Amino acid sequence: MKVAIIPARGGSKRIPRKNIRLFAGKPIIAHSIGAAIESGCFDRVIVSTDDPEIAAVAREWGAETPFMRPTSIADDHTGTNAVVKHALGWLVDQGTPAELACCLYATAPFVQARYLQEGLARLMESGRSYSFTVTSFPFPVQRAVRITTDGVVEAIWPENIFRRSQDLEEAFHDAGQFYWGTSEAFLNDVVIFSPASVPVVLPRHLVQDIDTFEDWRRAELMFRVLLQEELASSPS
Repeated sequence: MKVAIIPARGGSKRIPRKNIRLFAGKPIIAHSIGAAIESGCFDRVIVSTDDPEIAAVAREWGAETPFMRPTSIADDHTGTNAVVKHALGWLVDQGTPAELACCLYATAPFVQARYLQEGLARLMESGRSYSFTVTSFPFPVQRAVRITTDGVVEAIWPENIFRRSQDLEEAFHDAGQFYWGTSEAFLNDVVIFSPASVPVVLPRHLVQDIDTFEDWRRAELMFRVLLQEELASSPS
């Protein structure tokens, strides 16, 4: 069995009620649920939450909420893997263990079904433990600078300041959309950011972390442009 697990606790601090706040006309979690269902990759799409309102919204948009997440793993300090392990353990206890799982974030409105499909294919073809989304940095990280305690600027890696951009290795970062993996890897805490994983490379215009209201506004503007492009390119 293949299962999508969408963590969505109720206690978001920086953006209150973030997981069900309206984004482009519907609760933001609905975008993740919809992409998971559209992909056809999953036997079950489960939302792990401690919040009855979030659970009701999740069910309205087609996900399951077969359990309420314990408060012990619903605080600010609980890592995502603990939530996934709990859900996988619950499935084992019910006699319906999953072979593969995909942790899909609730605040990932740019996630697309085709990339979930690609992630599954990459996982299966590679034989590795995980596949997850990454995107490239728009500027060479090797030429990063810091602001010192004296309020001046200094290069973090001075040896790279005068090197040409094209001579520096391209660097990538976690795109924060989804993480496919074997249940065994999740349950045994195999490190994701390691050679145990293969990448699903996303274009930068489909990636936006949403942690602050400024992030949210930027994401809405990006999403609006994407919708306009889709409408313009669709057959009339």
